[in-house]
Amino acid sequence: MLRMKNIKEMYDMKVFTDQGDYFGDIEEAILTKTKVQAWRIRATKSSFLSKVLGSAKGVIVPHQLVKAIGDIMIISKAAMPSYPEEEE
Repeated sequence: MLRMKNIKEMYDMKVFTDQGDYFGDIEEAILTKTKVQAWRIRATKSSFLSKVLGSAKGVIVPHQLVKAIGDIMIISKAAMPSYPEEEE
């Protein structure tokens, strides 16, 4: 059964990848006239984004990469920024 959510309920919702990594928190919905186009995700201290982005505050994830929305949002791993791993 399809449940509708109010956009206000989405703010500060936790976002995880389909691999189980904590990605960040929803900061804002980017809307067109009739639908959600993308989500702005804020990098929080314990999130994957804060580790990868450094000083950046977050990223914009296209709505097409969202797999599920409930108590949390699950996005495709393809939304994760990829950077070359540092040599140890």
